[in-house]
Amino acid sequence: MNIEQRLLIFITRTNWIVLIGASLLCLCLASISFTLGVVAGGLIVTVNFHLLYRTLKRSLTPPHIASHHKVLAKYYIRFTVSGIIIFFLISRQIVDPLGLFLGLSVVVASILLATLLEVKKLIFKEAF
Repeated sequence: MNIEQRLLIFITRTNWIVLIGASLLCLCLASISFTLGVVAGGLIVTVNFHLLYRTLKRSLTPPHIASHHKVLAKYYIRFTVSGIIIFFLISRQIVDPLGLFLGLSVVVASILLATLLEVKKLIFKEAF
């Protein structure tokens, strides 16, 4: 398995682990509104990450290579729908905005963790 596949699998799994962990931690320590924000934000960003992966995989795998216009159109549709959902959640005061922001950071945290682990592997590989 090459590094790209390994990173993708790690990030995809870690997204769910970080989301569940953050949600459980918030459930124990924070208000329901904050916890709902973390859960909603985490679900939005994790589902978007998965859909982006599917779109790119289908669009870039021969013989069904799609134009970049189609990929960008799907991206902007997902972006718009996500924005509408976020606007609805905040304007109706269903979730705490800070919790939502924390939930939207799930994929960033997973990518950062994956990067740190790969750098650690490279450093220790070169040291020995």
